[in-house]
Amino acid sequence: MRKNKGIVKNRLTTALAAVAAAAVLLTGGVLSDHHTLRARAAGRPVSINSCTISGSDVVCSLSAGSVPASDDGKYYIYADEVFQDGTTGKVVATVAAGSSATASFPLNYNSADSNLSRKFLVAVKSGGQMMQVSDEHYITNPEAIATHTSPRRDTGIKGILPDLNRYTNGEMQDLGIQQAVYNMDMDEICVDASVGGAIPFNYNGQTYYFNGGRIKSFDAVVQNLNSYGIQVTLVLLNGGQSPYAQDLVHPDARDGEECPGYALNVADAEGVNHLKAVGAFLAQRYSGQAGCGQVDNWIVGNEVNARTSWWYTNSTSLDYNVNVYVKAFRIVYNEMKSQNANLRIYNSIDQEWNRKSNPGSFLAKAYLDQFNYYMIREGNIDWGLSYHPYNSPLYDPYAWNGPAVWVKSGITTPYITMQNIDILIDYMHQPKFLSPSGEVRSISLAEIGYTSAFGNDKQEASIAYGYLKARSLPDVDAFMLFRQTDDAHEMESHLDMGLYDLNGNKKPAYEIYKNLGTANEGAAKARASQIIGMDIDRMIGENIVWTRGGTGVVQ
Repeated sequence: MRKNKGIVKNRLTTALAAVAAAAVLLTGGVLSDHHTLRARAAGRPVSINSCTISGSDVVCSLSAGSVPASDDGKYYIYADEVFQDGTTGKVVATVAAGSSATASFPLNYNSADSNLSRKFLVAVKSGGQMMQVSDEHYITNPEAIATHTSPRRDTGIKGILPDLNRYTNGEMQDLGIQQAVYNMDMDEICVDASVGGAIPFNYNGQTYYFNGGRIKSFDAVVQNLNSYGIQVTLVLLNGGQSPYAQDLVHPDARDGEECPGYALNVADAEGVNHLKAVGAFLAQRYSGQAGCGQVDNWIVGNEVNARTSWWYTNSTSLDYNVNVYVKAFRIVYNEMKSQNANLRIYNSIDQEWNRKSNPGSFLAKAYLDQFNYYMIREGNIDWGLSYHPYNSPLYDPYAWNGPAVWVKSGITTPYITMQNIDILIDYMHQPKFLSPSGEVRSISLAEIGYTSAFGNDKQEASIAYGYLKARSLPDVDAFMLFRQTDDAHEMESHLDMGLYDLNGNKKPAYEIYKNLGTANEGAAKARASQIIGMDIDRMIGENIVWTRGGTGVVQ
């Protein structure tokens, strides 16, 4: 879904994707960072079981089912930056080769040689050459060194995308809003020393600069929302337009395609080091301990499976694009969590579970599966899932009665909306998706909205249905209504999603959302039940799913 900027998603051909996929299937390989094929490592004999921070050191636990032969009987531990592969980084430790071993080396936090966001691997010397004998592994407990940790502001799931022209006039409190979500584009905050009022930030031996005026505007927004008792989530975007943030745009996204979001640069030292500094700066500033407000949740990118819209690269390989995203996610996660241990860091996918309306996108389910594969393989961390369970099509006004062709009851459903959101919840209960502590991951419905273009009553009932359905699911930690006020550009596509119209008038949906979660909730439920034609508590409690014929034509 388009967010604040309201830019229409473009469409690309899938011919290259088909060719690349066929090549991968035929060779058993994956696309490398240069779009050439390389073989997957098969059965590497050494496993890195963990890489954790202990005091000022990193401790890696190793095991081997069969100890690989070597020239000198040693394991060499390499620290690679995310853009390096194999034995191209630095040797940070050597230990005697064996069926089990422990390697320890300095973390070197906040220095030019920081290991916080690097990946580690094991090699042996064979015939005078270094040979990689393990998969890569990242540090999985960056929170161990956090010095700006604040208690989270968890009070409830009722959220909204605020209109910054009206969010300070008491209406957020009147609505009973508990969470707010907003975008932060790195184009807006990254500058250099030549810009007046720039805020310097020294990190890992370099000085980076942030736009003082823009940062102070974010300070005011976050502080105001906090003062109302509202928990804040920021979505970290990469608009790719600012001359001060070009190093943050991935080289494979610099080919002239116009879209609101670009893949972050994890391909060279300049981009990687800048991204590390951005993560550390933001987490520290908005920790609640710097006088600038508190952000509890960060979402890395927006609907990143929508490649040609929000996480653009010129590669059509799913594995390549997920690999780029995983590397960026690891950097942001480790740098932020090393500042504030209580932060939650989320990925972001859309509702196109098994069907893509844009041929340049990837299926949400496939993207999620591949993301989780890398996370498990390279060190499980406590990532969260940000999911956008919009109706399909987006302008369909019936949250409780979607088109039967798109909304189905099984895992092969084309879309996951609020009607069949239990499919996603059940999917995330699988053992392979659990957090390091064995819990179901935090699931944030960080963007969800319903149009009034085909009747205010339908928007009223849809909002009630969506919120109550979300609240009935213990694993859902946020329901972020999109948006407070209509957007004129979106209305051209019948997406009249606001609680206010363009003239500032409250729609009937305002009152129903206000009453939900309060002592007046009964009135909201009665109104929604009247519109739906069934008791809404029964519909949700018994998981009754209505569908209708067609593909979304309003009836």
